[in-house]
Amino acid sequence: MTAAQRPLLQIFNRTSLVLQIFIGLLAGIALVLLWPEAANRVSFLGTVFVSALKAVAPVLVFILVTASIANHQRDQQTHIRPILLLYLFGTFSAALIAVSASFVFPSSLTLVSNSADLTPPGGISEVLQTLLLNVVDNPVNALLKGNFIGILAWAIGLGLAFRHASPSSKLMLADLSTGVTAIVKLVIHLAPLGIFGLVAATLAESGMAALLDYLHLLLVLVGCMLFVALVVNPAIVFFKLRRNPYPLVFTCLRESGLTAFFTRSSAANIPVNLQLCQRLGLHEETYSVSIPLGATINMAGAAITISVLTLAAVHTLGIAVDLPTALLLSLLASISACGASGVAGGSLLLIPLACSLFGIPSEVAMQVVAVGFIIGIVQDSTETALNSSTDVLFTAAACISEEQRQA
Repeated sequence: MTAAQRPLLQIFNRTSLVLQIFIGLLAGIALVLLWPEAANRVSFLGTVFVSALKAVAPVLVFILVTASIANHQRDQQTHIRPILLLYLFGTFSAALIAVSASFVFPSSLTLVSNSADLTPPGGISEVLQTLLLNVVDNPVNALLKGNFIGILAWAIGLGLAFRHASPSSKLMLADLSTGVTAIVKLVIHLAPLGIFGLVAATLAESGMAALLDYLHLLLVLVGCMLFVALVVNPAIVFFKLRRNPYPLVFTCLRESGLTAFFTRSSAANIPVNLQLCQRLGLHEETYSVSIPLGATINMAGAAITISVLTLAAVHTLGIAVDLPTALLLSLLASISACGASGVAGGSLLLIPLACSLFGIPSEVAMQVVAVGFIIGIVQDSTETALNSSTDVLFTAAACISEEQRQA
């Protein structure tokens, strides 16, 4: 490497991942416009990226959920039960909104699928039967074949069992979770090159019209998140406090959501939320527990992402979805969102779990994940802003409600 190249590499390494992905997106479009013949030659970069996601996603879900349950403190629920209920209800409501919007404004994607491998369910009974069979699958087979339902079931079971293990065993699980998360971060850092190859190959094959599909999908995602932030969450807070919720809503969006939009990490935004709770005069014993917990399980934005992208794949493949199956998807998306990884784009890696409800192969589901990374420049920032600001909003609503009750 020459001396002139080193400064360019250092500047690129200091550039945020969001900007790197945006550069990869623009580079893929430019390659198709300026040199169409070369577009297919770089498609292997997208293939490598999708393959890496496919390899790491099952292990991530298994280890992350197991470690999270095993290290959960038993006394946390008793201290913050009202906040926990708000977290869970808000996440499920967001999933319902996302499913409804996906039916009203269906999205289509450009996917490569083998119809011989696609076995769409015939209805809710077949979905439940497939779900039960996947739950009791061999754990090794589930990891090898990407059976995310089975992976989640075994992770929950082992996590509950390890809650009674020694502290050293729990520490080992926590360290293993940290190690797997580090590998996921490494894979995600390949996203700019992967997006470059995927965009170039997709546009060379399908034309520039494919970008309109991504724009429509992004509008549905962001529209759902804005609706939850400005309509659903205020309605929940009003039901809790019986007063105008919008001053508190706008305070949380301005002082927490705006910061989270740029950091794209709920965990990184925890100090900001703790300071905001202190300025709002909330009980320290409550928010010191609820804010870190919310950064892990209060994932309305992730539930929206999982639901919308999954139904986009379902609509693209022509799979019929009845109302009970849609409700089951909302529930599964809510539960899955609670296990979303703390890294940027972590919720995208849980999409195959929801896709498996409809018999969508892992290979196709990972293409949907890759599409999520393409639009993640805006989607992930908006998702994190919604998640983090809601942590403070629901904590404040529960604390103020308790003060009103005692007054």
